[in-house]
Amino acid sequence: MPQFQIDPRLDADSRLVINLGLCQLRLMDDARWPWLILVPQRPSIVEIFDMTPLDQTMLTFETGLAAKALSEVTGCAKVNIGALGNKVRQFHLHVVARSEGDSNWPNPVWGHGMPEPWRQADRAVFLEKLIGAL
Repeated sequence: MPQFQIDPRLDADSRLVINLGLCQLRLMDDARWPWLILVPQRPSIVEIFDMTPLDQTMLTFETGLAAKALSEVTGCAKVNIGALGNKVRQFHLHVVARSEGDSNWPNPVWGHGMPEPWRQADRAVFLEKLIGAL
């Protein structure tokens, strides 16, 4: 049976925050939005229906944890959750904090402008707060 490996594009575009029970919780390296990604640590998962019912339940639970923590830390107006996978087939779930007046509000974050990498100090402060909220 193949082992879980993160897609190289997800690995390049995000940083591991913490391993949850099922998923890697990752932070996108784009400071325009507080943007998390959940990646189930299972091989060959492309769609949510490729997962077992138990893993689907765990994903729902971990998504709720991540979204609530993100909301608490950012005070955002809305948390957007989505699974696209058109460019990166490995199943992953985006959890994005959105606020009125942010870059491209109220439109989607995908394909808008150029990513702005996190400054190391800002990322460290944000992650400390996020992990505390988890």
